[in-house]
Amino acid sequence: MNTRSLSFRLVAWYAGVLTIVFVLLGVLTFFFLRHYLEANVLDIQARRALQIADTLVAHTSRAGEGAVRTQMDDLYSPEANDRFIRITRADGHLVYTSGAPKYARFDPRQVPPLAAGGAVSLGRKVRLPGGSLLIAARAATGSDGTRYLVEVGASGAPAEATLAQVLIMLAVGLPIAVCVAVAGGFVLVRRALEPVERIARKAEEITQHNLSERLPVVRSGDELERLSVSLNHMISRLEEAIHGSKQFVADASHELRTPLTVMRGELESLAQDGQLKRETRESLGSVLEEVERLADIVEGLFALSRLDAGEAPAEWVRFDLAELAATTADQMSLLAEDKHVTVACESSRDVTVEGDRARLKQVVVNLLDNAIKYTPRGGRIALSVRREGAYAVLDVTDNGIGIPAEALPHVFKRFFRVDGSRSREQGGAGLGLSIVKSICSAHGAVIEVMSAPGRGSTFRIKQPLAGEAAARAS
Repeated sequence: MNTRSLSFRLVAWYAGVLTIVFVLLGVLTFFFLRHYLEANVLDIQARRALQIADTLVAHTSRAGEGAVRTQMDDLYSPEANDRFIRITRADGHLVYTSGAPKYARFDPRQVPPLAAGGAVSLGRKVRLPGGSLLIAARAATGSDGTRYLVEVGASGAPAEATLAQVLIMLAVGLPIAVCVAVAGGFVLVRRALEPVERIARKAEEITQHNLSERLPVVRSGDELERLSVSLNHMISRLEEAIHGSKQFVADASHELRTPLTVMRGELESLAQDGQLKRETRESLGSVLEEVERLADIVEGLFALSRLDAGEAPAEWVRFDLAELAATTADQMSLLAEDKHVTVACESSRDVTVEGDRARLKQVVVNLLDNAIKYTPRGGRIALSVRREGAYAVLDVTDNGIGIPAEALPHVFKRFFRVDGSRSREQGGAGLGLSIVKSICSAHGAVIEVMSAPGRGSTFRIKQPLAGEAAARAS
């Protein structure tokens, strides 16, 4: 998982904020419920204490305190009902106290007395060894004017058991809720970023050959829609600029062909004049070489402009690529013999492809010419054509000077030369491999290069076989 991706950061922030909110909500719920349960118990005990104070204690005198104890046991049965009741005279004399409750959740004897001057209308919570006790107190005045304090309490165990269950539910439910919410957030983030992914995939598919295509526009009315529209406007401007550039190259190369042809003819005529001095003849020869080189560049640019324009041949034909490679190797062997370079061709039979035979022959010629130029005297060049699955594979391998690793990604760029001075001496303009790349792209073929300095290079072309040949190969 990419921790630096936008989707991961969004989900992480969402999960963090959601966890904090859920935890705070759970804590607040727990404390609110505890306060509510305790307040409810204290309210019940306060009303019971008020009832005792109004019905029993208010009609009691010191002489009748014994009857109060009997009536308390008969009317309220605190031990059986798991309650705590205590009546204390103002001078501290204990009039009545309940016994141990039925479930022994607390010991009434351990309940501390209310502090002197304490607010008797408020409840209190007392922690005892057997559990907590919630006590409410009320003041009462007997029939003879004697003041009493009535305390009524109940065990806090039921409320604590409820809180324990709620705490368990929160401990189990909150992680599950967070996980479900995070999973939902992840799905929402993925769906929200899905248009961005579609835009990225479409942008990867757009090249200089299909600039007429546009990115999908998400009709959301937000920044994503504006981004898509802006990028499409940018692609439109790029299309116009590239089209203008290609048109300029095509027009310029076309217009330069005629004057260069005239210049070459005139220079050749002048060079044949026997009255010229030797120095003048050598200068004319040098100028003629440069004109020839310039004419090759113009022809290369003209060929590239036609390929960039998507020029389609009159008719694609099926032919044997192995036979075409062998014939071309025989023709190029004469050029190789001048440098004492051996060209060996090893081809399978019936490697049928479909395309422009002349253009694919130009590919083989350019690759062999390039290999011959950069293979030293006595070197060897191997040309092979074979099948690999549903593809025809053409390899041109030499044991020449090789190509540095840092230059390999750029060898198919226009006017790129690994060594400019050396390429100039060899007569190259850096367009041959660009033309090869364009022709291969037009035929649905892929070209790649493997090379090491001092050990030679291998150029490999993989082109789909023709329909019937591909079916037989499958």
